[in-house]
Amino acid sequence: MTCHAMCHLQVDSECTFGVLGPIYLPPHAVSIPRTEVPMEAIIGVTVRRKETISQFSSGDASRYKDSEENTQPHGSAKEKQDKQKKGDEERDEEFIKVFDGDSSLRRRLFRVIAVNRQAGLNQVLVQALRAFHITKDPDQFYLTDLYSEDEDVLHDPTPVLKLHRKEGKRPATFLRFKGRDNYSGEVRVYPGKLKISQAFCTIPVDSKTTVGDLMKESLARFDLDYQFEELRCLEVLLDRGVTERVLSWNERPWDIMKSLGHDSIRQMELMRFYLQLRKDPHGPNVALFIGSLPPNLSERLYENILTDLLGKENKFLKVGPIYYEYGSMVVNFQDSDTAVRALYILRNARLDEKQPLLVMLLPNIEETMIPKEVHPLLVFVNIKSGGCQGLELISNFRRLLNPYQVFDLDIGGPLPGLYVFRNIRNYKILVCGGDGTIGWVLQCLDNVGQDSRCDSPACAIVPLGTGNDLARVLRWGPGYTGGEDPLNLLKDVIDAEEILLDRWTVVFHPEEKTDKPEDNAKQVNSTGKKRQKLCRLKLTNEQIKKAVAAGSTSEDNSQILVMNNYFGIGLDADLCLDFHNAREENPGKFISRLHNKSVYVKMGLRRIVGQGKVCIKDLHKLVQLEVDFNRVKLPNVEGIIVLNILSWGSGANPWGPLTGDERFRCPTHYDGLLEVVGVTGVVHLGQIQSGLSRAVRIAQGKHIKIHLRSDIPVQVDGEPWIQSPCEVVILKSALKATMLKKKKFKRRGTEPNLDPTAGDGEKEGAQPGQREPGPTNWQNQTDDVEKSSNSQVASNEDSQHATSSVSVSLQATSSQNQ
Repeated sequence: MTCHAMCHLQVDSECTFGVLGPIYLPPHAVSIPRTEVPMEAIIGVTVRRKETISQFSSGDASRYKDSEENTQPHGSAKEKQDKQKKGDEERDEEFIKVFDGDSSLRRRLFRVIAVNRQAGLNQVLVQALRAFHITKDPDQFYLTDLYSEDEDVLHDPTPVLKLHRKEGKRPATFLRFKGRDNYSGEVRVYPGKLKISQAFCTIPVDSKTTVGDLMKESLARFDLDYQFEELRCLEVLLDRGVTERVLSWNERPWDIMKSLGHDSIRQMELMRFYLQLRKDPHGPNVALFIGSLPPNLSERLYENILTDLLGKENKFLKVGPIYYEYGSMVVNFQDSDTAVRALYILRNARLDEKQPLLVMLLPNIEETMIPKEVHPLLVFVNIKSGGCQGLELISNFRRLLNPYQVFDLDIGGPLPGLYVFRNIRNYKILVCGGDGTIGWVLQCLDNVGQDSRCDSPACAIVPLGTGNDLARVLRWGPGYTGGEDPLNLLKDVIDAEEILLDRWTVVFHPEEKTDKPEDNAKQVNSTGKKRQKLCRLKLTNEQIKKAVAAGSTSEDNSQILVMNNYFGIGLDADLCLDFHNAREENPGKFISRLHNKSVYVKMGLRRIVGQGKVCIKDLHKLVQLEVDFNRVKLPNVEGIIVLNILSWGSGANPWGPLTGDERFRCPTHYDGLLEVVGVTGVVHLGQIQSGLSRAVRIAQGKHIKIHLRSDIPVQVDGEPWIQSPCEVVILKSALKATMLKKKKFKRRGTEPNLDPTAGDGEKEGAQPGQREPGPTNWQNQTDDVEKSSNSQVASNEDSQHATSSVSVSLQATSSQNQ
C-alpha cells in the first residue's frame, strides 16, 4: 500500500489483508514444525531454493573464484590464473576472500571483496562488513590474516600488501568480533506469536545478565501481563533454515552472542531471542498424512504395517483418524525429530513392490487465533482438469492467499486439507475442477464430518471440467477460460450466498435369489453390512429399512452411491460410456473442453447413421419405474434421466419451462424432489442440447425405484458403467450439502429482463430464506448462457415431437457448446 504523508495516519498499523481479509487464513494461526524438511513435503507447496554457494560483494568479483574450486584441467587453470593476475595488476585492485568465523572456514563459505592495494585498514574493514550486511559499529570488529601462522591481526598503513599468500590461492582474511574486549552490548527480543503490535525490543546486556533477567526486562518493555513462569525464552537461528533451542534461566545471553560470533559473524547477526508460552497453544505433536496404503484394512493391521516399517525406535504416539475406503490415515508423533525420521523412512518404503507411499508433514491451525469475523477459505485445485488451467490457478491462489490454505488434489486428494481445517468452526471451500471433482470433495466431507467441528462448510466452484452442470446452476459459469482475474474469483466467493443442495443415495440391489442355507447366511451378513453403509450416509431408520427391504433377496454385491446432479439409464449413459472408454484409451487427447464436446457430437453422428452401437430400443419394456411407491407407465423412450438440478449435458435443461403444464411443481435443487424425463432417440437428444425441444416429462417424486430386467448402461453424475439386472432405489439422503451461489451483478446492456412479479413469495418446498422461482423465471436456477437457449424452448415447445434435420440440430449443439 502506498499513500500520502498525511493519509498514512489513517491507515491501520496491523495488516488486515485488504479485500481478502474475510477468507484469508492468518499466518500467526498456522504452526509449521521447524525441521530441515523442505517445504514441498508439507501439503505439496513447492518453492525455489537457492544453492549454498560462495557469495560475493562485487559483481566483478564473481569472475574471480578461487582456483582450488576450479574443475578444469591443470593447463587451462594455469592460463586462467595468469590472465587473472595480469588483469589484477592492470586494475591495481586486490580480490580478498573474507571468512566470518571458524564455522564458515569449515564449510568453505566466504565472500569476496575488491579493494585497492593501497587501501587503509578501516576501508578494508568497512568493505568486509558490507559484504556480510553488518551495520554495527566497525570498532567492534577486526581483521586477521588467515594464511599467517598465528593468525596475525591486520594493521595500518597498508594491510593488503602485508597479507600472506599461497601459490594458486587468493589472499584470505578472518572477520572477527571483539568478544574479549566487549563486556556488554545489546540484543533483540521478539514477542513471537504473542499478540503485541511492537515488532521487537532492544535490551542492553552484559556478562552478568541471565536469560531470566532478559525475560523480565522484555515483559516490562512489551507491557505484558503474563506471569514470568508462563513463558520461556528460545534461541532461534535463521541461517540455513530455522533452528531453535529452549534456553535455561541461568544462561548468559551475551556469552551466547560472543560464542556464536566466534564461529560466524553472520549467524550472530541472524540469531534471535524469542518469547514463547511455555504451554504451546498448537501442542507438541506432529502429524503425518500417509496415503497409498491398502484400503479397507482393520486398525490393527494398519498399526502392524507402520510398526514393521518404522521399527520400535520410531514409535508413533497414536493413529487416527483412518480413512479406510481411501487407504489413508493420519499418524501423530510426540516430537518433530521422530516425525522427520518416520517421514523419510516411509517415503522410501514399498508395499508389495507397488507405488511408493504418499507421506506429507501437516501444518497445524489454532482456531482460537482466527478472528471471529474471518471464515478461512480452503482451496482445492484439480491440476488435471481443464488442461493446464489448474496449474495456473494453484500458483495464483498461493500468491494471493496463505499457501497453507491451498491444496493440490493430485497430492493426497481432499483428505489432508480437510484434516488440517478440522478444528475451524466456520470455513468455506473453493473447488477448482469439474462435477466429478466436486462430488469427490463432498464425498470426503461426508467421511470426515464426524471428526470436524464444521460438518457442512459452504462450497464454491471454479469450473474446470467439460460439462460443469452444477457450476452453471450456481452461476459460476460454463467453464473457466483462463482470462478471469483470480482476485475477482475470490471476491465473488466472499460475496456469494449460501444455499442448500439436495443429495440422494442410489442403492443397486442385484437380483440373484437363492434358497441354500449357506447363501441365506451370506444374505444376513450382506444385510448387516448394507445397514452399516446406509447408517454412515446418515439416513433415517425408516429409509434404512426401506433400502434393506428392497434388497432383502440379494447377496453381498450391493452398491451404494451418492448422487448430486443426475442419474441416467439407456441412451444417455451409453454415449457417456463410449466417451469414458475413449478418454481412458487416449487421456492425452482429452485436455480441451471444446475437443471433448466435439467427441460427443461425433459419437452421436455415428449412432444416427448406424455406424456405432445399436441404440437401446424398447427401453420401456426393459425397465419398470415406481415413483413414491406408485407404478408409472413409461412412454416409448430410449433413455431415462433422473434430475436433481436444472442443468444436464453441458447446460441443457431437459425438464424445460413449466408454461402450460400444471401437473408438476416448479423444480429446484433444494425442494426434496427428483424429476424423471425420457429421451426418444439421438436426434431428440441433439434437439434438447440445442434448445429446440425438451425431454418427455414422466414423473416427479421423492422416492424412485427402478427395476432393470437386463444389462443396461447407467451413469451417476457422469460416471458410467454397464449394470446387470437389479433394483435401483433412489432415497433422499440427510447429507445436504451447503453450496455457495454466485451473486448476480447487473451488466450494462447485457442483463435480460426478468418478470418483476416472479419470486415475490415463498412456496411450499422452498428453502427457508430463498425465494421460489415463479413459472416464468425458472431460469434463475441456471446460468445466463442457458437463459437465452431456454427462451427458445418456451417458444418452440409445441414442436417437441416434430422431425428435425440432423445436421441442423448437431450444428446448433456445436454452436452452443462453443
